Amino acid sequence: MFLGLKRLALAGAVALVATGAQAQDVTWRVPTSVPEGSPFYVNFLERFASNVDLLTDGAVEIQPFGAGILVPALQVYDGVKDGIVEAGHSTPSYLVNQDPVNAIFAGFPGGMGPEAYSTWIFQGGGKEKLAELRAEEGLKSLVVGIGSSEIMAHANTPISKAEDLKGLKYRTSGPWAEVMRDYFGAVPTVVPPGEIYTLLERKGVDAIEWGPPSGNLPEGFHEAAPYIVVPGVHQPTFLWEVVVKQETWDALDEAVQAKVEAAAELTSLQSLAHFYDQDMKAMATLRASKAEVIELEPAFQKQLTDAGRDWIQKTAEAQKAEGKPRMAEILAEYLAYEDRWAEQSGYLIRNSK
Repeated sequence: MFLGLKRLALAGAVALVATGAQAQDVTWRVPTSVPEGSPFYVNFLERFASNVDLLTDGAVEIQPFGAGILVPALQVYDGVKDGIVEAGHSTPSYLVNQDPVNAIFAGFPGGMGPEAYSTWIFQGGGKEKLAELRAEEGLKSLVVGIGSSEIMAHANTPISKAEDLKGLKYRTSGPWAEVMRDYFGAVPTVVPPGEIYTLLERKGVDAIEWGPPSGNLPEGFHEAAPYIVVPGVHQPTFLWEVVVKQETWDALDEAVQAKVEAAAELTSLQSLAHFYDQDMKAMATLRASKAEVIELEPAFQKQLTDAGRDWIQKTAEAQKAEGKPRMAEILAEYLAYEDRWAEQSGYLIRNSK
């Protein structure tokens, strides 16, 4: 009997050692589309790495990498599909030119703001719709980062009306680039995030858009151009995701998968609150700088948002006519949720002046 107990104890010790060893074996190298140290890198990816470590007790290690170290900034999704890295962190905004359905998740003029959008994502079925899209590409999607509203532009020329956009060389991406070109005659261009400041400073473009106030402030855009244009009607909110090859995801124990998913949702909620807090401080600094803040008139804002909604609805209908109804189906659910929010959210106190 004593010998049997010793054998059981030895077997248990071996199992514990094996479990400990296994916990060190799951490591994902995760490049992102922004430079190391940027607010998106820290607030989204580093926060996710920390939350995964905490909730999985070290069973999964996330190794963040800045743009261009493992894969080019705008090719993160391809890097995962091609097996260069285990996972990647980027935004659907960079995929709109490949498949316009991504515009629904990227954030578009006329779309939901962060309050309604984050609720749709986590409670209204949005996350599941995005997961279905990525599954068709052999990827598992984890929403890792929802942002506050962006600054519409840091500009070398003032922007206050539609005529100011005609011929404007504008660094942007996603749905806004399409709307700027097709509805207002602007000339959009996409460059990796790490090249935006130099492009603006050297007047390679007339204007740029990048992120919310706290994302733009450390980049120094307000020092490179004399005008700051708000509000961010072009991108009321935005989403970033971590994508993993399905077989890589399936290799995780189901209990560990649940913890990683919880870490992703926790990161998104924490990071949005962080942006809200830091954006207030950043806007105070920007308003006190030498740059002039231009606040768009409501009529012009409506003109921009109407164009955005028209673009995305026409694009969805065109996709449907080509035998690809998915975008129209998801957009119908999205817009219905947005309408319901607008109709029923009047009871909320929002503390705006």
